[in-house]
Amino acid sequence: MRPSSRALKLLGLAGLAGVAATGAVLVRGERQRRAHTPDEVRTRLHERHAAAAAAPEDAPGDGPASEPPGPVPVPARRRWVLRLRRRPGV
Repeated sequence: MRPSSRALKLLGLAGLAGVAATGAVLVRGERQRRAHTPDEVRTRLHERHAAAAAAPEDAPGDGPASEPPGPVPVPARRRWVLRLRRRPGV
């Protein structure tokens, strides 16, 4: 069953609209980024650094940050693929 040419044209137009929308979002973000002068960026970075330096740090051994991370769960599909790869002769 082959899709009609009209459906393919609509799919192509939808793809073009998606590309245009993505480009517009990227351009807007770039404009906002360039709107700050280097002095403003430097000032904001200094403020953030001062705030981070003033924040109390956790003592070693306190809280969950000092505990080693547990095992990372492997999704079921990944386990299945790994199990298939380990089988001899498959």
